[in-house]
Amino acid sequence: MQRVVVVGAGVVGLTCALRLLQAGHRVDVVARDLPLETTSVVAAALWYPYRAGPQERVSGWAATSREELVALAAADPDGERTGVRVVVGTEVLRAATPDPWWAGAVPDLSRPTAADLPAGFVDGYRFAAPVVEMPRYLRWLQREVLAAGGSLTRLALSSLPASGPHAALVVDCAGLGARLLAGDLAVTPVRGQVVRVARTGVDRWWLDGAGPTYVVPRADDVVVGGTAEEGVWDRTPSPATAARLLERAEALVPGISAAPVLGHAVGLRPARPHVRLERVGDVVHCYGHGGAGVTLSWGCADEVAALV
Repeated sequence: MQRVVVVGAGVVGLTCALRLLQAGHRVDVVARDLPLETTSVVAAALWYPYRAGPQERVSGWAATSREELVALAAADPDGERTGVRVVVGTEVLRAATPDPWWAGAVPDLSRPTAADLPAGFVDGYRFAAPVVEMPRYLRWLQREVLAAGGSLTRLALSSLPASGPHAALVVDCAGLGARLLAGDLAVTPVRGQVVRVARTGVDRWWLDGAGPTYVVPRADDVVVGGTAEEGVWDRTPSPATAARLLERAEALVPGISAAPVLGHAVGLRPARPHVRLERVGDVVHCYGHGGAGVTLSWGCADEVAALV
């Protein structure tokens, strides 16, 4: 058993903490932002390997995470405890396209017929994907970490905690905070804005990656997104952007733009050319997941546990 300090309380940090606790380590999570204050809580959280590389490692992490999330959904069919459900949906394409590079992680990938596609689209991929209601899921992860003997403390750090022979091993899951804590300027924000609207008969998810435009139904609302604004730090929702999101979503789900609006949110994805997952001395770095934190979380946590 080792003493491990996990820095970061988003979905990656909490998942790593839980895996380390399950492996028998003593784990303390420290973070400036508590789980429901992190970027993770904003995510539509549709399983999809978005803005993350390298592809050969991402495919494996994504497949592992999908299996874990599907198992959580099977054990909690209504999603009351975990917020995880498996929902069939379609990614739509405006040109005939080969299978995606991550197809091996999805056992049920198929092609919709032309009649099943919205107007203007000629191809697509249909598959069942975990959809995670993040506020509920983050609460569940936090409960699991605490029940397994871990701790969670709000702490604003100016550097990573001391590590070494007489101190804890550190797992750096700081997301955008790694710019400061790891001195890694390759980590940059990609601003994402979403609109939450009322459930109005939407029972499957839709995605047009060119936007990116997505419509993701959850238990009590539908998340409509999104944006991918490179290098933008502004977390204030833009009414004009929200109107454009609903207009674009109308092409996927006619009538969605008329649904009552429940709220707006902005998150800053921690983008990096490649996910950094490696051990350097007594620090394991695990950050730079872009728009795929949930999608890669369990696969990365398993690798973190192996490195520890």
